This record gives sequence, structure tokens and C-alpha cells, in this order.
Amino acid sequence: MGKEDLSTAVEKEEAFLERIIFINRVTKVTKGGKNLKFSALVVVGDGKSHAGFAVGKSLEVSDAIKKGIKIAKKNMFAVNKKGTTIPHEVIGRFGATKVLLKPASSGTGVIASLPVRAICECAGVKDILTKVLTKSNNPINIVRAVFEGLKELKG
Repeated sequence: MGKEDLSTAVEKEEAFLERIIFINRVTKVTKGGKNLKFSALVVVGDGKSHAGFAVGKSLEVSDAIKKGIKIAKKNMFAVNKKGTTIPHEVIGRFGATKVLLKPASSGTGVIASLPVRAICECAGVKDILTKVLTKSNNPINIVRAVFEGLKELKG
């Protein structure tokens, strides 16, 4: 691998946007004491039209984030867009969670909750209106519902 190949590989690595949405601390009580672990919900995208998410789990927070980013890069898919917004209205469903995604006119911006905003930034969607239709506070289910909705988009 030449010096030029290495520099382009480094540039490709830096091209990804990485957003940490949620870090959860999990304890397991055993007769020897408590075992502490961490899980990190991460969204990765190129800022143009590809995005993916994953949950990384480890004994350390930084290791959980690294694992999540590595898995999310493998699970990336193309998001159909129309200019800076999505082509049509869609409702993403996962479990009991429903998320409404509506196209918006140019200049509107991203009107969304924190997890949905991070996904839109990573996928390169600049103008969108969103609403979580259920009383779900679980960020993992919200993220999965948004990605199900984005997969249903037709170009």
C-alpha cells in the first residue's frame, strides 16, 4: 500500500459523520457483586445519501462507541432523496413506535427530536418535518422506526 493509497483511505474514514445518540449503563447483579457494562446507540452516515445505525456493547464506554461505529458502517444503506428532502410522506413503524416523516420546502430545516435529527444529518436530509406519533421515549425503537420509514421511500 503506497503513501497515496493510505492518504485516500484516511480521507474516506474521515468522510463519515458519527453521532452518539444514547449511552446506557447496564448492571448485572451476581453473588460476587455487580458487573457493569455499557451500550452505545450510534448513527453513521456520509452526509450525502447513506446512513446506518448500530448498538455497540462493551465494558468501557469508548469501546462500546467504537464497536457501534464499526457495525453501523457495515449496515449502511442508500436513502432515496429528492433534492434536500425526502420524495414523499411515510410512517416508519417498529414495535409500538410510529414516526411520521414528511417532506418540507427548501429552507425549512430539520424539525425533529434528537434521535431523528441525528439520523437526518447523517443521511444528508436538510429539509424535513417529523413527529413521533406514539408516547415512546425509547431512543432505540425511535431510531429503528425512522430507518424502517427511510427504507420504504421510493425514488
